[in-house]
Amino acid sequence: MKWTQIYDPLQSIGLSALIAAIPLFILLYMLGVRRSKGHHAALLGVGSAVILAIAVWGMPAGLAISATLNGMLVGIFPIVWIVVTAIWVYNMTVESGEFEIIKNSLASLTDDRRLQALFIAFAFGSFIEGTAGFGTPVAITAAMLVGLGFNPVYAAGICLIANTAPVAFGAIGIPIVVAGQVTGIDAMHISKIVGRQLPFLSIIVPLWLVVTMAGWKRAMEVLPAVLVAGVCFAVTQFFTANYVNPFLPDITSAFVTIIGLGAFLKVWKPDNVWHFPDEKPAATGKVQLKYSAGEVIRAWGPYIILAVAVFLWADNKFLGFKNVLVGWEKALGLTSVAWPGLDGLVQRAVPVVPKVAPYAAKYGINFLSAAGTAILLSGILSIFIIPNYGFGRAINAFFRTIKQLIYPIITIAMILGLAYIMNYSGMSSTLGLAFTATGKAFPFFAPILGWLGVFLTGSDTSSNALFGSMQKTAAEQIGVDPSLTVAANSSGGVCGKMISPQSISVATAATGLVGEEGTIFRFTLMHSIAMVLFMGVLTYLQAYALRFMLP
Repeated sequence: MKWTQIYDPLQSIGLSALIAAIPLFILLYMLGVRRSKGHHAALLGVGSAVILAIAVWGMPAGLAISATLNGMLVGIFPIVWIVVTAIWVYNMTVESGEFEIIKNSLASLTDDRRLQALFIAFAFGSFIEGTAGFGTPVAITAAMLVGLGFNPVYAAGICLIANTAPVAFGAIGIPIVVAGQVTGIDAMHISKIVGRQLPFLSIIVPLWLVVTMAGWKRAMEVLPAVLVAGVCFAVTQFFTANYVNPFLPDITSAFVTIIGLGAFLKVWKPDNVWHFPDEKPAATGKVQLKYSAGEVIRAWGPYIILAVAVFLWADNKFLGFKNVLVGWEKALGLTSVAWPGLDGLVQRAVPVVPKVAPYAAKYGINFLSAAGTAILLSGILSIFIIPNYGFGRAINAFFRTIKQLIYPIITIAMILGLAYIMNYSGMSSTLGLAFTATGKAFPFFAPILGWLGVFLTGSDTSSNALFGSMQKTAAEQIGVDPSLTVAANSSGGVCGKMISPQSISVATAATGLVGEEGTIFRFTLMHSIAMVLFMGVLTYLQAYALRFMLP
């Protein structure tokens, strides 16, 4: 029996939205006030959402349970699959001693934690975001920073903050492509607008990171390097998004930033090397490279292989390697399956969609083309270059990694279950419709709607799929360029990535802070709010006073 979503069950969109937000309020309270463990907060959040979906939105209990289970399994695969394999690669490099060589090679280039953060969290993380996305960059870079000696809370927090700049073009531009698909607007046109919004944020993110780590005074000591990183990234992002395509802005920006910053540090060094005050042992000055070039390349080998693998596995129309993998999956029957008891049984309604239409529910069993499989393969190949390691130790390390991540696995699964029940019950659309009631002020709220979507789902892609058509409809009703609000959904969404419970679970898993999700949430919350308010003001100005900025 089919069931049609209801978006205003209480006959007041404001009151309905307030009730729909209860699961989010629970998450905020449990993480931000009670400082609860992530899996405890997630359990209460998803439980309350299921109850509300059935009792208030009138969703049949069978559909509600099926939607929640669908989301939880999506949390396990492909998302947890990425986290487990990424941390496994890191654990192997630590256990084998190769990570000590990586630490020394970075420290010899710069022993300054501020500059190491720019290289790894900002530049290298952007490359991984551009090729893989979906939590991969935070999992890898946060683990690397902890291995280098960073305070774990700061390692997790700054990697989450750094991940804002590249998210809209992550996974070879998938968020922009999805925004185009759900709205019918040309993806390149959306890319141009995002490319005229995000660079304003990208250029200040490096400074934001350093100030967060070390304070304003210490940030000024490395201002030249900060400016090089910010300008390299923002200018390249603008140029690629506007004049090349929506697939490559992250990759080109990261590449130019790494080369530019590396070259700059060959001719410039800060007067003072900065470490965290609580580091042990304390900093003793510039570190000398203790290893040969061959040993350094070998130690970095797993991450070089990883970067190449995730690039090959990405949905890259130029290489087409993923298409080959998808072809193999079809031959083996490893494709998407209709989720039982849900697919086509829920119908979305006006005004969320132009006319009543079934809401598909699929589950992908695309093991070969999953990003986590690319990381798994990079780990397997790494065994051949890590000296005196072997498959036995690698297998043991893999199962230890799963044991290490058991609570983050549970948390991520439940958070995705929460996202799915809110989507399929119509609760997420209720929240979105409440924003569209703001009239001429809607352009200011458009990025906030995208921010909310990413907080709910952990994905800019999912946020665009959830709210893209609504953004277009609302803009047309108030006489604003719909391309702007659709683009703003993605640009604002990037600011929500750092507070998404899914992202926080990945970060705490990578840094050994399982159970401290509330600490990381409080660390990133104000940064997230400040950034999305900035995007809201920019979008409002571009809608009216600064329309000349739009393509």
